[in-house]
Amino acid sequence: MRRKGELLRFVKFCLVGASGVLVNMGLLWLLTEFVGLFYLLSAAISIETSIITNFILNDRFTFPDRRSAGAKHFLKRLVKFNLISLAGLGINLGVLWLLTAVFGVYYLLSNLCGIAVATLWNYLANIGWTWR
Repeated sequence: MRRKGELLRFVKFCLVGASGVLVNMGLLWLLTEFVGLFYLLSAAISIETSIITNFILNDRFTFPDRRSAGAKHFLKRLVKFNLISLAGLGINLGVLWLLTAVFGVYYLLSNLCGIAVATLWNYLANIGWTWR
């Protein structure tokens, strides 16, 4: 990883991911506690919102050397990132549901666990396909 600069890239990806955690957790909390949505619906909306913000930040900050210019290429990368992240969304929701519904863990803590499990999948799949 160090030889190709991938360690620094992974750190950048994690920093962007941390901002996504803030978006995800904040929106999940707002939609559940103030809007009154069911926590799994709030989570799906929150995850998708963080997927889009993470893509934009990763495209500009983490992978600037691996992107082609133009709206067409931007949209193509966005679709790829979103398709990969849908699997991460499923992983996140699965962990969230399992920990909350089955084990009684507070939904925000369960969501953090789901984010952690989905992070490695998202990184490996995106580096191998979206920003190849």
